[in-house]
Amino acid sequence: MEEMRFNQSTQTCYYRCRKCCLFPGMTSICILVVVFLLMLPNADAFDPLDPTGNITIKWDIVSWTADGYVAAVTMSNFQMYRSIMNPGWTLGWQWAKKEVIWSMVGAQTTEQGDCSKFKGNVPHCCKKNPIVVDLLPGVPYNQQFSNCCKAGVMSAWGQDPTGSVSAFQVSVGLAGASNKTVKLPKNFNLLGPGLGYTCGPAKVVPSTVFLTPDRWRKTQALSKHFFTCKCNSLPNSPQSSKCFPL
Repeated sequence: MEEMRFNQSTQTCYYRCRKCCLFPGMTSICILVVVFLLMLPNADAFDPLDPTGNITIKWDIVSWTADGYVAAVTMSNFQMYRSIMNPGWTLGWQWAKKEVIWSMVGAQTTEQGDCSKFKGNVPHCCKKNPIVVDLLPGVPYNQQFSNCCKAGVMSAWGQDPTGSVSAFQVSVGLAGASNKTVKLPKNFNLLGPGLGYTCGPAKVVPSTVFLTPDRWRKTQALSKHFFTCKCNSLPNSPQSSKCFPL
């Protein structure tokens, strides 16, 4: 039963090494390999099946509004073999201040929250920690956004690059209308069916350039933040047992 405490990658190595140990002189090498795997630092969310794979999330501010901004949020699955299948991805975060979501295109939050203080125009979501999901295929055209509406399914980049991107647009209010007042959400949390991801801190990077639908004009984001999420696959990680199915 003690062997069952290893995660799957360690188990694979352990059982292979146990076969190696049938040969004289290999026992000490097997022990060193297993001990090394168990001592890998938990904070790095290292996945032995795809050590450089990750899901990259871009938060591009594309325009300012009276009390906030409109952002294009793009997720790219740069994992070689691990797709996100039905029922799809779930993305959550925590607002840095008292922001609300006025509207969304290509996605929706799972709850509206308490918006009772608003009269007339009521926000799409007033929760401090909104949870966002993709829309289903076939939604009306005015609810669609580029690379949206696939029920949260994202193919692995190594298997289908064109299907490895998911995106939506969000209109954020009570955020301030300049780069000096806007604060990016924090504590991003990305989940998939049977999968858990550790998201690193956001970085400010050069702004994304967008091509208009007629492909004649390029526009540039006013601000861009970028961060990556790695699949949890470590011993003692809360999501470690959920990361292995491919």
